[in-house]
Amino acid sequence: MRPVRLMKVFVTRRIPPEGRAALARAADCEVEQWDSDEPIPDKELERGVAGAHGLLCVLSDRVDKRLLDVAGANLKVISTLSVGVDHLALDEIKKRGIRVGYTPDVLTDATAELAVSLLLSTCRRLPEAIEEVKNGGWTSWKPLWLCGHGLTHSTVGIIGLGRIGQAIARRLKPFGVQRFLYTGRQPRPENAAEFQAEFVSTPELAAQSDFIVVACSLTPATKGLCNKDFFQKMKETAVFVNISRGDVVNQDDLYQALASGQIAAAGLDVTTPEPLPTNHPLLTLKNCVILPHIGSATHRTRNNMSLLAANNLLAGLRGEPMPSELKL
Repeated sequence: MRPVRLMKVFVTRRIPPEGRAALARAADCEVEQWDSDEPIPDKELERGVAGAHGLLCVLSDRVDKRLLDVAGANLKVISTLSVGVDHLALDEIKKRGIRVGYTPDVLTDATAELAVSLLLSTCRRLPEAIEEVKNGGWTSWKPLWLCGHGLTHSTVGIIGLGRIGQAIARRLKPFGVQRFLYTGRQPRPENAAEFQAEFVSTPELAAQSDFIVVACSLTPATKGLCNKDFFQKMKETAVFVNISRGDVVNQDDLYQALASGQIAAAGLDVTTPEPLPTNHPLLTLKNCVILPHIGSATHRTRNNMSLLAANNLLAGLRGEPMPSELKL
């Protein structure tokens, strides 16, 4: 009896236990993992992917033409531990007939929770307040000290009313938001009905919103969407939050808007680059709250993401329908 030929799988990062266990149970696969929480060096990535049938990667791994050439003709499936796919050279991947799995839905709730947390931390100036407690700035109760902006009777604008955008609106509604606006490629009345959200142009959303949350995908149309013109249209009291991708925002323009008082504050869970250099001008501003891309960072969500990514990979390698396949 001829021995069964194992399919080679390379995993670019240490992943949560449920995904690891699913791969370990796959008797038809030989799995190698870069066993670190830190990014894999380019040379190690190239060594690992060469001749692989399947690749399980994360959003900081750039899968471009060069890496695909190194991988060679064996590569049949790429499974990414993310809902975003802007790190993948999709045109090149499609040309080669490689299937792609991703992880939508399972991170929606966690990301929406983080967006609301970031919005509240930013508009109510929580990081500033914590720092004042620690550095002795808290001397007494003061009527005007550390006043921020509240959500009651406000207008919230959401750029991208997809799964995550809707989940954010659903969580903000009980805070007494008076009006929801949204913008995107086209009206989505079926998504907007629950919140009676109004479809408006991007300039209208900027001008009318008290709070703006960016929850769209990064595409050529959205790259640099939030720039000087956008921030100039915003209210001086408005708060800007980005949980999508850093490249949707022109960070130099955002810095100028914040430093000059053109807008009140900003909260970012995503930046360009990631990690943001510690000497970046945005980090000098008290009215800018920056988190290290932790939108999906709950134990349950990351485990679910890793299991879905593993199941996508295994299904693709076996020629079966993937639980979540990106249609190219």
